[in-house]
Amino acid sequence: MDTYQIIIIIVVCALAMLVSAALYLLQRARRRMPEDFDLMEGHEFEEYCAELLKKCGFEDVEVTRGSGDYGIDILAEKDGVTYAIQCKCYNAPVGVKAVQEAYAGRDYYDRMVGAVLTNQHFTQPAVEAAEKLKILLWDRERLESFQTFLKG
Repeated sequence: MDTYQIIIIIVVCALAMLVSAALYLLQRARRRMPEDFDLMEGHEFEEYCAELLKKCGFEDVEVTRGSGDYGIDILAEKDGVTYAIQCKCYNAPVGVKAVQEAYAGRDYYDRMVGAVLTNQHFTQPAVEAAEKLKILLWDRERLESFQTFLKG
């Protein structure tokens, strides 16, 4: 192998490493970019979630009035099961208070299932409380799966 061939191999390898590094950095940046729902205010997020639920087959989807809703933002039904859903658009993990609100609101609205739907994740105490109180926790991945279901 002559010097010219060695230089070409080195240049090709260097370019491959640069392309690989650029793709890696783009993937990392993409993961850190907020979704549209991350930029919504509370009521806008509730309306957005209600529309997603409708498109995913939930029926009788109703956004409750803002104050005096006993912590429940959406009432819905699917396959004969009634839901009381608390929505939380946060920039940090969701804690126990949201689980407690869903628990109280489920009973107040006489629904079969209570749930908390968020653009984030849940604290460990929230997860433990939800297990004990039988509240569904729908986190960011679940919200994204609702979107994916719509796309195809």
